Amino acid sequence: MSSILTPGTRYNVGMDGSEQAPSEQAHYEHPYPSPELAAAHPFVEYAVERLPESEMLERARAFRVEAERRRSVRLFSPDPVPRELLEEAVLAASSGPSGAHKQPWTFVATRDPAVKAAIRAAAEEEERVNYLENRMNAEWQEALAPLGTDHHKEFLEVAPWIVVLFEQRYERRPDGTTRKNYYVKESTGIAAGLFITALHRMGLATLTHTPSPMAFLRTLLGRPDNERPFVMFPVGYPLDGVRVPDLVRKSLDQVFVEVDRPS
Repeated sequence: MSSILTPGTRYNVGMDGSEQAPSEQAHYEHPYPSPELAAAHPFVEYAVERLPESEMLERARAFRVEAERRRSVRLFSPDPVPRELLEEAVLAASSGPSGAHKQPWTFVATRDPAVKAAIRAAAEEEERVNYLENRMNAEWQEALAPLGTDHHKEFLEVAPWIVVLFEQRYERRPDGTTRKNYYVKESTGIAAGLFITALHRMGLATLTHTPSPMAFLRTLLGRPDNERPFVMFPVGYPLDGVRVPDLVRKSLDQVFVEVDRPS
């Protein structure tokens, strides 16, 4: 049973769209789903346990501490990673919201040494032009200087997996017709964040690598023309003793603003 409201009166709406007995919940002027919508499309009750605020805060702080330990690494162990772990991370990523629930993404993974070598060669060539032939302007290179990045991408061969996240610019149906996808970059970006979080949660490491341009990935991985590479993830265990830049993340007051009155 799903709960909705009409002006001034609270009703419950059954799965068939019929109005049921009033409830004590807060009023909404416009019900969701409406009886017509509930009758035309399937809806289920969102089953969620409301936790005590103290437990919510405890969970929030524990997750924040764990998330703060996440770092991008550039030295990976060659130790193999079971495919099942990647599959779980992709399923977690695919739980994210997307425009019109189109889920406009494809995660393409490879552990084949020849494929990884070809990806590295192509990526390093693009990055060589970026770094050594000034395709990246001076301001960009200055911003990257504390990270010490350059055109060498050995980790693309050493990491046991490369996962490339493709955005689906439009949907291609089995009969050859196409259908538009909505908010593709926003949706794919959310999926990427969840994928990174899932990997970190299970003890794996990754790096968001975006050689520019990245069109070579679609060719090397044999992807259709409705897909465009969004970001590449080498995935594996961090190499023992790997070092990362000693970065400081922005403080809360630099990234969070509460507005309590209209502008």
